[in-house]
Amino acid sequence: MTYDSAFGYVSAHGAPLVDLLDPQPGERIIDLGCGTGAFSAEIAARGAEVLGIDGNPDMVAQASALNPGISFMLGDAHTFTISETCDAVASNAALHWMTRDPDAVIAQVHAALRPGGRFVGELGGEGNCAELVAAMQTAWRVFGLGEPELPWYFPSPAEYATKLEEAGFTLRLLEHAERPSQMTEGPNGAADWVRAYAARALADVPPELVEPLLARVNDLAAPALRRESGWVADYVRLRFAAVRKPDAPPMPEAPPAASDVPPHGASAGAPMPDPAAPAAPGAPAAPAGTAMPGGTVPGGV
Repeated sequence: MTYDSAFGYVSAHGAPLVDLLDPQPGERIIDLGCGTGAFSAEIAARGAEVLGIDGNPDMVAQASALNPGISFMLGDAHTFTISETCDAVASNAALHWMTRDPDAVIAQVHAALRPGGRFVGELGGEGNCAELVAAMQTAWRVFGLGEPELPWYFPSPAEYATKLEEAGFTLRLLEHAERPSQMTEGPNGAADWVRAYAARALADVPPELVEPLLARVNDLAAPALRRESGWVADYVRLRFAAVRKPDAPPMPEAPPAASDVPPHGASAGAPMPDPAAPAAPGAPAAPAGTAMPGGTVPGGV
């Protein structure tokens, strides 16, 4: 069972995202978390030059084999770098897997973009897979296991908007919407979903408990997610479009401090007169109340 064939909706639901990205011929665009390259191919079909990046070597190998005309490379989204800035970075159904430090991912995207470049993506949002996650957590407790390790990051709209803006982006669009999606290639429903997307949680389960545990997940999830037409995943998606802000102009040089500016009529480097010094012979004395050089007022109270 391959990643795309068993759960093809992951790629199929990226189709509207390419319209939001609106790739232009000749643009240089990164597909971050490219998987098997389906979204990369959609972008390339619009005439853009695409670089797909993924942290899974198997995914990169599959993407390269399926899309020989597109460049792919192995890279960690938290630390990747490119030699030249690009016009856009796009990501479809991948950012919620980048859990180690979401802020670092956004920072790397910012560094990869030219000023005015676009960051467009879709990821699981707050409430994504809530019924599936609840079924997992309950089943794990029933079997006396610890909390399952969940490998996802599902931010709220406000949280992700703040992250983007603090990282130097101007947010142009943000949508948070329910998107129930039929699992047409997952005959065992929630159990197949857990195998495909929560393998890390199953890794710590004793082998003899895996099948009864997954059967319990199905039982718990069925009332909310099993329909006459088949199993449905309770997806909630967060879609956004943002633009990298222009670089700040260089700060002008600070004006000289007031103490460094010679008084009006004095040439730079000329010694300041000493108001306490006696007047030169024959020079008239200043009348009382007249400001002397230096700012003192002789005769003032």
